[in-house]
Amino acid sequence: MTKISAADVKKLRDATGAGMMDCKKALVEAEGDFDKAIEVLRKKGQKVAAKRADRESSEGVAVARINDNNTNAVAIVLACETDFVAKNDSFKELANQFADIAINHTSKEDFLAADFGGMTVAEKLIEQTGVIGEKIDITAFETVEASYIGSYTHVGKIAAIVGLNTKVDNADVLTKDVAMQVASMGATTLSYKDFDPAYVASETEARIAAIEKDNEELARLGKTLKNVPQYISMSQLTEEVLAQAEENAKAQLKAEGKPEQIWDKILPGKMERFISDNTTLDQEQCLLDQNFIKDEKKSVADYVKSYGDVAISTFKRVSLG
Repeated sequence: MTKISAADVKKLRDATGAGMMDCKKALVEAEGDFDKAIEVLRKKGQKVAAKRADRESSEGVAVARINDNNTNAVAIVLACETDFVAKNDSFKELANQFADIAINHTSKEDFLAADFGGMTVAEKLIEQTGVIGEKIDITAFETVEASYIGSYTHVGKIAAIVGLNTKVDNADVLTKDVAMQVASMGATTLSYKDFDPAYVASETEARIAAIEKDNEELARLGKTLKNVPQYISMSQLTEEVLAQAEENAKAQLKAEGKPEQIWDKILPGKMERFISDNTTLDQEQCLLDQNFIKDEKKSVADYVKSYGDVAISTFKRVSLG
């Protein structure tokens, strides 16, 4: 029987992250051959991966990485099954090692085929599935290319990367603030101008139907009913719609007996409320149209404008689950 030294076991453990006993068993099976022992552990990982293929990997770590000149970035999620594994320092380190490799690739396929210490990233995932005993996988992979990029990661659960069309003074502050907005509010597109009219129409119908159904139950319980909007996006608020809304507001003020000479002071607030009530889709999905989380009196677009002649060119967000 081949004698396995403690130094050999430690070397294999350092290379793979496997437990001491697993490393010793692998070396014994490989008759002391280091490379064969790694293959033994990899095969174990394949067996574990096959058994756990249908498991849900909803925990993990989200990581963002930006290149040295802030023009390319990647955000990934290394997912696992339990929060216990996700909080492990060695798992976090593995996620960061993957991110260091991912920054050099523009697609998930190329990344998974990239080298990781003599094996591919995909093989490393299988190996570590055996080491950890849980299904682990790269469940999100997003890249951004821009003139300047910044990022924000929220407690390792959400990572956002934001690109500018040009570099400006304090670009690092601007991109971090906007990336924090993306992480927090979960926008899916830059502006309401990006929406397909058919999507807005179907979404409007669905949302109104949902609110009306909720109101039936609220009425039955004798509770205050929800406001039923006519619209849900600025893309629907044409000049004609806004003009009619203003006329309706004036008629309401007249009915309330408000003196006409003070209408000019009241109307702006009523129009702001009308727009707010009828642009809920924009607030949920459109980054530039959302209220800025650090100052809700202004939009994200207004905040970006405060930095001069610069625009958000792109953004990406990854998260667990």
